[in-house]
Amino acid sequence: QVQLVESGGGFVQAGGSLRLSCVASGRTFGSSAMGWFRQTPGKEREFVAAINWSADHRGYADSVKGRFTISRDNAKNTVYLQMNSLKPEDTAVYYCAARKSYNGDYRTTPTEYAYWGQGTQVTVSS
Repeated sequence: QVQLVESGGGFVQAGGSLRLSCVASGRTFGSSAMGWFRQTPGKEREFVAAINWSADHRGYADSVKGRFTISRDNAKNTVYLQMNSLKPEDTAVYYCAARKSYNGDYRTTPTEYAYWGQGTQVTVSS
């Protein structure tokens, strides 16, 4: 059974930092693109950042460029999201996702991802 488990969310003041982690189990994700998405109540799930299997292609939403960094450790089946200079508008539930295909590039649309974690809440106060 494939599982993605996020951790690292929490409450932080504006300008602070958090690092999210997502550990995958049930299959090896070292050859799959992975991404982070976020969602607030009443809104669509939106793309935040993604990384291809070899970590040489990374993409970011305009709203987080220069503040967030995605990385991965394939030996640990883990992807990270380092979030700096956090703003109140970054408040959301953050989800980790993995594509089903091997050796593919990342995508920015949620429907392109087959596996999802349960989400971790990030709250940024002003």
